[in-house]
Amino acid sequence: MGRELMRTELTELPLDQVRTLLAVVDEGTFDAAAAALHVTPSAVSQRVKALEQRTGRVLLVRTKPVRPTESGEVVVRFARQLARLERDARAELGLSGDGDATRVSIAVNADSLATWFLTALRRVPQEPPLCFELRREDESRTATLLREGLVMAAVTSAPDAVAGCSVRPLGRLRYLAAASPEFAERHLGGSLREALARAPVMTFDRSDDLQDAFVRALRRTRAGASAVRHYVPTSEGFLSAVTAGLGWGLLPEVQAKPLFEDGSLVQLSPNRPVDVPLYWQQWKLDSPALAAVTKAVTETAAESLRG
Repeated sequence: MGRELMRTELTELPLDQVRTLLAVVDEGTFDAAAAALHVTPSAVSQRVKALEQRTGRVLLVRTKPVRPTESGEVVVRFARQLARLERDARAELGLSGDGDATRVSIAVNADSLATWFLTALRRVPQEPPLCFELRREDESRTATLLREGLVMAAVTSAPDAVAGCSVRPLGRLRYLAAASPEFAERHLGGSLREALARAPVMTFDRSDDLQDAFVRALRRTRAGASAVRHYVPTSEGFLSAVTAGLGWGLLPEVQAKPLFEDGSLVQLSPNRPVDVPLYWQQWKLDSPALAAVTKAVTETAAESLRG
């Protein structure tokens, strides 16, 4: 249904209705959108209903907060792209207010954010001024934020382009299995492949499958890592927890190597690194701000990632 809507002439949709739908999605409720737009809740409801009648589709699920349907996501993405083009045009015409900054929203995984991604953002020219809105999400789910129109670009593990987006490879983020020396002595004696199935393990969150996949490949079984696991949903906290001996885990190479060298960590199965391919997906949009960010990200990734 959403793809069918993309084939319609979105530019024929009334812009006030499109902007109203975006406001409802961003604010979460019709009343909050009305306050943000300085109109009545009744006017907001009428605009959304008119837009749904015009497209012939339900665009919003009326929950709290509201959420867009598949077709609604197409219109929301269009609304954000339209707003981006309008801001770029105003800036080029010198119509922006003094000090106004162009906002660029990006979805990025935690390990990239902790290792190389901020270096890329520091390279982005700040004339005209930019401000970044980063949404931290697992690399397997960042493309979803693009699909929903919540971000303009994403670092993702998905090689297939989201509709309306372009995709290019960035390289591979290498992970190394690690544990503290004390943890290894206490839990990982004997056969490593058997010990890892029993030893306490670190995981980022409940969707993190990296450690389980490592154990499955090592043991050549369907069984993953131990059921005794700790969840630490930040890259820095995950590293600290492994170093403190709470469990073993897979760490980005750039984080782990210095700690191997000073003896804070020991590397498990050195011949079995895990490489996660990363891609840069972005809107197909002629935006100077987005082009500047893309250039900095791809150049930094070429220096920081493998392959």
